[in-house]
Amino acid sequence: MFSFENTYARLPGRMYARIGTWPVPAPELVALNETLARDLGLDPAELAAPAGVAVLSGSALPEGAEPLAQAYAGHQFGGWVPRLGDGRAMLLGEIRDPAGQMWDIQLKGSGPTPFSRRGDGRAALGPVLREYIVSEAMHALGVPTTRALAAVTTGTRVRRETMLPGAVLTRVAQSHIRVGTFQYFAARGDGEALRLLTDYTITRHYPALAEADTAERPLALLRAVVAAQARLIARWMALGFIHGVMNTDNTHLGGLTIDYGPCAFMDGYRPDKVFSSIDERGRYAYDRQPRVIVWNLAQFATALIPIMEGPQKAAIAAATQAVGEFTPLFSREWLRLFRAKLGLDDPAPAGVGPEDDSALIGTFLDLMAREGADFTNTFRALSDGSAEDRFADRRACGEWHVRWTRRRALEETDDPRQLARMRAASPALIPRNHRVEEALAAAHAGDFTPFHRLNRALTRPFETPGEFADLTRPPAPEEEVQHTFCGT
Repeated sequence: MFSFENTYARLPGRMYARIGTWPVPAPELVALNETLARDLGLDPAELAAPAGVAVLSGSALPEGAEPLAQAYAGHQFGGWVPRLGDGRAMLLGEIRDPAGQMWDIQLKGSGPTPFSRRGDGRAALGPVLREYIVSEAMHALGVPTTRALAAVTTGTRVRRETMLPGAVLTRVAQSHIRVGTFQYFAARGDGEALRLLTDYTITRHYPALAEADTAERPLALLRAVVAAQARLIARWMALGFIHGVMNTDNTHLGGLTIDYGPCAFMDGYRPDKVFSSIDERGRYAYDRQPRVIVWNLAQFATALIPIMEGPQKAAIAAATQAVGEFTPLFSREWLRLFRAKLGLDDPAPAGVGPEDDSALIGTFLDLMAREGADFTNTFRALSDGSAEDRFADRRACGEWHVRWTRRRALEETDDPRQLARMRAASPALIPRNHRVEEALAAAHAGDFTPFHRLNRALTRPFETPGEFADLTRPPAPEEEVQHTFCGT
């Protein structure tokens, strides 16, 4: 079934806790990502068979697995927690796909671990299906992310605010290494572990850095992670995505989106929009995400400073400079993505500076914010000439449209290619909150049809929706989702 390499299990034992299985009484397959399975070199039929479902539920171990829970720490909403770790996840091991890329196979909701902190280690059905939907949608949207291989119900119920059906998600990722992984060992003064993790992270995510001198690798890794996060957060912003819980233990060193708890895509555009029910002060609001990630990266830099080359003062200066590279990198990527949403090329033609296009984009966003225009549909409407119809203030929108038309005329590409560029940058379909909630409510009632339909639609988010056109509709007032919740 799986050919495990277990490279993380070869690291020193203080980096994880070895764990066993917690069998469930009646595992049943809800969803199997057959395309992903084949991409990984796995046999979907074997995974869907009873023995495969037993593995996907955490009830049985496949041959060669060395299950473990990874240790990490983190800042949660700015507050330091020295010991977190995988409290409800089991890393079965790593496999290689036919192209040679290594992937973690992790079960989320498989039972308690030494890091569970008095929790049950289980997952409820709703959060499992939410992560399946949103993570696969993010992949289809071109955003680096963890993936969902399978969702399995367990035949048990878990206690949250009420009793809920239990489930397990099989999560696939290029690794599960976080800023918090480094913080865990930095807080303990464990330089050896930090060096081993640096080399391991480079091997998994940035193999070109392996050629660097050993003493230079920590700083090289920091700069690579800064660049990866700049690209990632710019993509979130271009899609109106709000992660909702950007703690350092949810900041992935490979630049992946990880841990889909109280996440959401905006409907009506509001720069300060918050969905997470636990983000009472708006720390992780949409427009604060670029600043928050800089704070998180500074924590990563702090963890690396003890193993950086040279005197501490020089190391601090080098790390500070590396973190400071985020803002220009992010700004360039943000501008590139939003230019594409307006049909504009990158770089711009001679005589058009970044500040000119930034102002053009900013004015349009201001118009959207003023009227709460739907983020996804309004940008998509630019490609079919109907954007002005979405604004009550037609005069202001018309003035902006004149500026935009003059700017487009400076492009070397013709209108059809500009329109194609817009459609390739602005999806028609996103996992809208009310549609996700609709799918979850039906699933709790035993009907998985809306869940499967939504997943099918989201595999091709940039295409004209056709039979899925109803999924492009913003929520009616009574359908609006005001808060999203963490799945723990």
